[in-house]
Amino acid sequence: MNVRRFFISISIFVLGGIGAIAIAWPPILWTLILVIPIIIMAIFDMVQTKHTIRRNFPLVGRFRYMLESIRPELMQYFVETDTEGRPINRLFRSLIYQRAKDVNDTMPFGTQKDVYKVGYEWMGHSIYATPQAKINHDPRITVGGKDCEQPYSASILNISAMSFGALSYRAVLAMNGGAKKGGFAHNTGEGSVSPYHLKPGGDLVWQIGTGYFGCRTPEGNFCSDTFKTMATRDNVKMIEIKLSQGAKPGHGGILPAIKNTEEIAKIRHVKPHTDVISPPSHSAFDSPEGLMKFIAQLRELSGGKPVGFKICIGKKEEFDDICKAMISTGISPDFITVDGGEGGTGAAPVEFSNSIGMPLRDALVFVVDTLRGYGLKKDIRVIASGKILTGFHIARALALGADMVNSARAMMMATGCIQALQCNTNTCPVGVATQNKHLIRGLDVEDKTQRVYNFHKETVKSFVELLAATGVESPKDLKRKHINRRVSMKEILTYEDMFPEVEEGSLLSYQD
Repeated sequence: MNVRRFFISISIFVLGGIGAIAIAWPPILWTLILVIPIIIMAIFDMVQTKHTIRRNFPLVGRFRYMLESIRPELMQYFVETDTEGRPINRLFRSLIYQRAKDVNDTMPFGTQKDVYKVGYEWMGHSIYATPQAKINHDPRITVGGKDCEQPYSASILNISAMSFGALSYRAVLAMNGGAKKGGFAHNTGEGSVSPYHLKPGGDLVWQIGTGYFGCRTPEGNFCSDTFKTMATRDNVKMIEIKLSQGAKPGHGGILPAIKNTEEIAKIRHVKPHTDVISPPSHSAFDSPEGLMKFIAQLRELSGGKPVGFKICIGKKEEFDDICKAMISTGISPDFITVDGGEGGTGAAPVEFSNSIGMPLRDALVFVVDTLRGYGLKKDIRVIASGKILTGFHIARALALGADMVNSARAMMMATGCIQALQCNTNTCPVGVATQNKHLIRGLDVEDKTQRVYNFHKETVKSFVELLAATGVESPKDLKRKHINRRVSMKEILTYEDMFPEVEEGSLLSYQD
């Protein structure tokens, strides 16, 4: 109350002073253009009841909200160190930008990491490094099991699932253009195949989510006719059924109404300008056996293309049941994408993003070992997805048993993302994760296409160099023994020590 009385007294004094001076010098009245709005704002602060700090400290209290609104930028540019930023630190962000721009990506004066800190990891190199001439500099993996009629030769690194709708049309064009130029695959995300996925001509992995966007009936169920029409297109190389994703496992996808334009609604076969929330589970099947039959159905409808599923591990017994269903039905997927709980998305409930889902490395080991235990791994390719940013991340995932990897956020950064953390507000300042036409306009497709291509090329190159340094000639020769991890000041374990491999077929004797 004292503050209010003080401000009112000052306001009266100022206005009175200006009025008195204006009698002698009329031009001073122009001062009121500045003073009166300030006084009105202050009075509004005093009478409003929603913000206590503004009510008690008129005008001054507004600075608190102003500073809070720019806190992320202050932290990112002036406070955090190169290794502390979250979710992706500046060290990795800078590396991605450098490779995308095809500029010098070397580091001066040694590592910034604390190599004696618990959790530090490194690869075991060999003094008998493999000559570069013996290494395949474009390692590729053939995806397609015994029932696949159109196997696909995939790059070791591909673009992870991101929908048109979550991303702008120019971001999609740039990513697919980069995929076309570099010969790697682009996952559409569950938002269906858009014209912008098709125009550049890059290879596509069509993701089918619980909303069946692009292949749904008016009631939201799976439509085999519309699926077949799109799945048989030349661009579509593989089909991925999304069971769950790392950023929000057990929770359907979210497309805010502000991003659901007329164009996006037409592509997804939904009503425009409404929140589009996918169901948390599929309506086309409700059991492991049902999933296998759905896989077989999609494989037949697509003309024999590779069909797999994406999963973030929750209950281990449920994946175990899926493996048993593969054996009992004689049907198996051509690939399984393992998404870690550290995965990212444009919009996820905080509790789901922070506290649901098994992290990638643990999930990857579990999936690979379970498949091995049931004698299934030899026919199924495993794709690792979850914060894959560098050549070392690729090598680590492959050492744990993955055959190839997907990356989302690194590809976004190669397209121009600056980690503004505004993906869910439609205000992405660089036009990557927004449907705001004014913001999208700033994204140059040709330039970003080249950057996506560059990032893929340079990152695969760094992986191949690491591969040679270990003394092996092929990605499939990377083993858990090649990765070391500090678990205490005095103890170092390899991943083979931490995650002993399960013997092939060892679980078959325990099957019910």
